[in-house]
Amino acid sequence: VDSSYPRSPRGAVKIARGLVALVMFLCFVISQSRGAYTALAGMEVVITTLFILLYLLKLDKRLNWLFWPLADIFNSMIAVLFLLIVCLFAVIIKTNKGTLAGGV
Repeated sequence: VDSSYPRSPRGAVKIARGLVALVMFLCFVISQSRGAYTALAGMEVVITTLFILLYLLKLDKRLNWLFWPLADIFNSMIAVLFLLIVCLFAVIIKTNKGTLAGGV
């Protein structure tokens, strides 16, 4: 276990990203928003958690057949694009306050 990873800048940003995605997911679930909002936010929570576990358990060193930093950057870019679209739709539609809070 890499105990220094959560205190590193990369680890802190990844944990913060996971917490923001979790809050967004909870807002969408509590407000009973559309399935696409909830599914995308939940998928982001799961993928971010898996990347945190990957780096925390040093599995990126054992599984060297993939260049993990590039996979992480690619995942981050796709997540930003999808979450930006979902958040814009949630803010524009404003079905209820929970959906608006999740979008913000």
